[in-house]
Amino acid sequence: MKLSISHVTQYEYAEAVTDSVNEIRLTPSTNERQSCYQQAISVEPNASLFTYEDYFGNRVHAFSVNGPHKKLTIRTNMTVVTKQAPTSEERAQYLRKRSPEQAWSWLQTEDAANRFTEFLLTTEYTAVTSEVEIFAGEISDTEENGKVSVLDWLNALSTKIRTEFVYDPEATDVKTKASDMFLSKRGVCQDFAHLMIASCRAFLIPSRYVSGYHFVGDLQGGSADFEQASHAWVEAFVPGLGWCSFDPTNVDPVGERYVKLGHGRDYKDIVPVKGVYRGTGEQLLHVSVDVRNVED
Repeated sequence: MKLSISHVTQYEYAEAVTDSVNEIRLTPSTNERQSCYQQAISVEPNASLFTYEDYFGNRVHAFSVNGPHKKLTIRTNMTVVTKQAPTSEERAQYLRKRSPEQAWSWLQTEDAANRFTEFLLTTEYTAVTSEVEIFAGEISDTEENGKVSVLDWLNALSTKIRTEFVYDPEATDVKTKASDMFLSKRGVCQDFAHLMIASCRAFLIPSRYVSGYHFVGDLQGGSADFEQASHAWVEAFVPGLGWCSFDPTNVDPVGERYVKLGHGRDYKDIVPVKGVYRGTGEQLLHVSVDVRNVED
């Protein structure tokens, strides 16, 4: 699928501000599942961009606007070609090389702990509380014939979150932690991703937070008026398969409709736009996202 993506972030300040220093993580990854063919980034007021890769390999653009300004606008336009998700048969072929018992045992080894330390330690957003342990423990890792596969356990976890929690944009905010949702049973994709990550880490499964886009335009009855936004999902490490993607918000497999921007331990590592400035704290933020299928 060939997707054209436009992402505009605009800050309006009550009074002129100065010395604005910013980082943006809005460049799609290029990997075995997707290729970014072009990207254009513009900043108003005009600013030079400095580019580097962060600790997790995400592409970062940094810039400063030192003069007085009452508005800051960041525009990105990109074209990304994506591939379908691996089929169940393709995944099963690799999983046959290692039994479920061997896979679960390896996750408890020192080798696994050393290799994936960053994605096993809890964070502020993904603390493994007693509520998280009980929630994750309700998914059995055994069946009549022995252990369930790590992949099947992860699929069950994603489904459990999707069915037991209601998607509600008004229920949480950007500071909500995974354990905060158990009272209201409501949240958004960021919250569902954090809960899945915390549950995975409770079972010593390396997991990471993914930021990106989900194309759903052709599923809206032909309407172009619905509000689009960035999306978040999860990658968890499955012995024998490697990093596999799961979306606890949507039923669709993470395939050609998804564009990955980057990953980290939680939302804090992969904030799309963040910065500091000198001046008033009164500001308005407006974000618009447009994802279209432009396949020939």
